[in-house]
Amino acid sequence: MTLEIKTATIAPVRHTYANIARRFGEKPATRYQEATYDAQATANFHYRPLWQPQKELNDKHYTALEMADWYALRDPRQFYYGAYVQNRARMQDAAEHNYAFFEKRDLAGFIGEEARKAVVFGLLPLRHVEQTANLNHMSGAAYGYGTAITQACLYAGMDRMGMAQYLSRIGLLLDGNSGQSLAEAKEIWMSHPAWQCVRALCEEMLVEQYWFALFWVQALLADSHIRQIFYTGREQALAGQGARDMSMLTEFMHDCLKDISAWSDSVFKAAAAESEANRALLAGWLEKWQPQVAAAYGEVAEALLGDAAEGAMSAAAEEIGKRAAKAGVAV
Repeated sequence: MTLEIKTATIAPVRHTYANIARRFGEKPATRYQEATYDAQATANFHYRPLWQPQKELNDKHYTALEMADWYALRDPRQFYYGAYVQNRARMQDAAEHNYAFFEKRDLAGFIGEEARKAVVFGLLPLRHVEQTANLNHMSGAAYGYGTAITQACLYAGMDRMGMAQYLSRIGLLLDGNSGQSLAEAKEIWMSHPAWQCVRALCEEMLVEQYWFALFWVQALLADSHIRQIFYTGREQALAGQGARDMSMLTEFMHDCLKDISAWSDSVFKAAAAESEANRALLAGWLEKWQPQVAAAYGEVAEALLGDAAEGAMSAAAEEIGKRAAKAGVAV
């Protein structure tokens, strides 16, 4: 009896999905491409939104910005859900290590009462600002067009929720998990004059009808002020009050803001490069919102930083100018 063993090479008929092949050709695609491009439904909707029946569920006209291809607003990080979760898991592991070290060594016990009050007044109310930022980015996830931008906005919204949660944990570390620091910070947010302009700004942002305008204001204007006032100027002030160890607890926020800034800058550049009309629209939103954002954060910066407030505000204005110019929008 003779056995003859043969091998055969089976060539795949297709290397990827048809919608991906139409864009990139018949070749193996990346996970990001498969999870992103043309994934959003564009037809055969069963009903219109009851709150805006003049629009479809997925509609390009939830913003005045126009794009020939909304998938041009790609994410340079190439985050799809799996990649995002893996990246943020590594960041969270590092953050959890810092928080565990802070608690294990009882570093909160080395923070004086003056510095503790400064954290409660100047940092913990920021968790309410981050809650607003979460809702602002989720607006892009809900009303944006094309999975390239909507999934990235969703991830940014989750980042902001994580930042709010870590700010809350800072308060719990300072008061031994009693929640007293968070209660004090909420009362400051609700009633202290220094925070009321920022609070009013947050409320006004929540009723902005165009999701891309909201994205522009949050990621460019508000975040530039948050970074310069709270995570640069305020940390330097706390270090001078003997609370340098607090910077261990805000490293996650630094990393998230840096990451969101790099992604959003690429989106701004792609949107502005699309047309002169888009650049004019972005410039108009900048002209409308920048004075209001600067005035609101100027109030709290003065209360937090004193004489150093002017330097922080100038740094924020410079950062905004550089980022807008990089996108091709005149300030």
